[in-house]
Amino acid sequence: MRPLSSFFPVLDWGRRYDRHALTGDLVAAVIVTIMLIPQSLAYALLAGMPPEAGIYASIAPIILYALFGTSRALAVGPVAVVSLMTAAAVGEIAAQGTAGYVAAALTLAMLSGLMLLALGLFRLGAFANFLSHPVIAGFITASGILIAASQLRHVLGIPGGGHTLPQIAASLWRNLPEINLPTLVIGGGSIAFLFWVRSGLKPLLRRAGLGPRAADIGARTGPVLAIAASILAVVLFDLDAHGVAIVGDVPRSLPPLTLPSFSPDLISQLFVPALLISIIGFVESISVARTLAAKKRQRIDPDQELIGLGAANLGAAFTGGFPVTGGFARSVVNRDAGAETPAAGAYTAVGLALAALFLTPLIHDLPKATLAATIIVAVLSLVDLSILRRAWSFSRADFGAVVTTIALTLLIGVEAGVMAGVLVSILIHLYKTSRPHMAVVGRVPGTEHYRNVLRHEVETQPHVLALRVDESLYFPNTHFLEDRLAELIAERPALTDVVLMFPAVNDIDLSALESLEAINARLRDADLRLHLSEVKGPVMDRLERSHFLDELTGGVFLSHHAATRALARPGNGGNDGVEEHGLYVI
Repeated sequence: MRPLSSFFPVLDWGRRYDRHALTGDLVAAVIVTIMLIPQSLAYALLAGMPPEAGIYASIAPIILYALFGTSRALAVGPVAVVSLMTAAAVGEIAAQGTAGYVAAALTLAMLSGLMLLALGLFRLGAFANFLSHPVIAGFITASGILIAASQLRHVLGIPGGGHTLPQIAASLWRNLPEINLPTLVIGGGSIAFLFWVRSGLKPLLRRAGLGPRAADIGARTGPVLAIAASILAVVLFDLDAHGVAIVGDVPRSLPPLTLPSFSPDLISQLFVPALLISIIGFVESISVARTLAAKKRQRIDPDQELIGLGAANLGAAFTGGFPVTGGFARSVVNRDAGAETPAAGAYTAVGLALAALFLTPLIHDLPKATLAATIIVAVLSLVDLSILRRAWSFSRADFGAVVTTIALTLLIGVEAGVMAGVLVSILIHLYKTSRPHMAVVGRVPGTEHYRNVLRHEVETQPHVLALRVDESLYFPNTHFLEDRLAELIAERPALTDVVLMFPAVNDIDLSALESLEAINARLRDADLRLHLSEVKGPVMDRLERSHFLDELTGGVFLSHHAATRALARPGNGGNDGVEEHGLYVI
């Protein structure tokens, strides 16, 4: 039975909490809070939610993750990709700005939380592995392009919409004549400033005398400077009267207690999007958590991470938020700022709660163009088109998966992109394993090593066919093995023995067993013997539970070299020569 601390990691690190950890966590919390305020507002805008929802989604979820999560540095809250997926899913059900939209977002967070929690309790974290890295990279790249394109309307000050690239582009083109010049100046200036901050502010701070760590943290708080400058510009020049869209009134309050909808119709509509958000959110979060944990030689429990993220999403659902996960940028800042334990997240939540109570009046005049600029600069770092070149040079199948994922995400939508990515990943795996690599092998002269006859100068015996199978045997590839053997046997009239070399066969299913039985019977009818060599223990256990070994016409050898020596001896009838060498045989 698992100890209680495995479900509540806080009971483990909490016992060792000291003044040093407290100091590091408090410093990190202050810095991350400053960073999260503009980020939370921006991702609420991206998700189509009221601005305060971004702050609400960054309070209770962080606290709950601190109790249940295993990462010491992961900062949980709204992130770009999940916010985009939220807008895409909820936008199909209700119009932005309506109570129905907010209720659907809360319900989406609840469903995602329940799914993550269930996966964690049943220890099914491995299901996330159905998304291959090329597919994830393709989806994130396409999502980054979509997000940046969707925010251009705010930078230009024009109406627009759409969930696919053609829809967004057509909307922008139609409304292009309505560009608001002050909005464009604020949005374009913010984008330019934020890009400069990434490369230019840190060297400037270093020249001013700050240390490397302080300069790096200072550079990451650049969005706060952009927000302060743009608010000041709106106030001084009365830009909201000239068509510049601003955030407006934001309630001064702690996260409210909210109740998601339990409507069966709404739940059925949101079930698939919630599942996709859960998978993508978990994959993104666990990748960040593992990367950060490896730097400090810490361990991440994927199943407990599912529980932590599930609890965080449930917290968002009942406190006015929307789906959340672990974010890379804020987590890196959290670690670099000195966070020692998940308590840093709890202190960050306190800071955000204070901001929600006392600082929201200050963002009344914040231009939406500045928030859009913050999103654009953040997500363009996710766009990695070099994955296409790398995939093309390494694997045409992976290249096809990346292209399919990117194309469908941009042209049809994020849900289609994710589902296509999962499907393509599975199909590629099935295709590759349905045509496993098999090599006829021979002995490297003067050694006991056996290598592919097409790659090495080796010795072979005309009456023995040695075929190495480099894949586990299961239903998609059994007929391929049968066909390959038939082809090779037809080319060798002097053949008397066939040896299947199994060093890479880790598993055999019932279809493969039946295929081996059929191969054995056909070879027996052709006066040929079938042998196995280098069979792994788990595979041998499976074979011993069947009648296959009783009917096998040849032997089972511990090593392929033993098989070669035994079968090379004139007059060897199968068992006699093998036993002389002290080898295990059936």
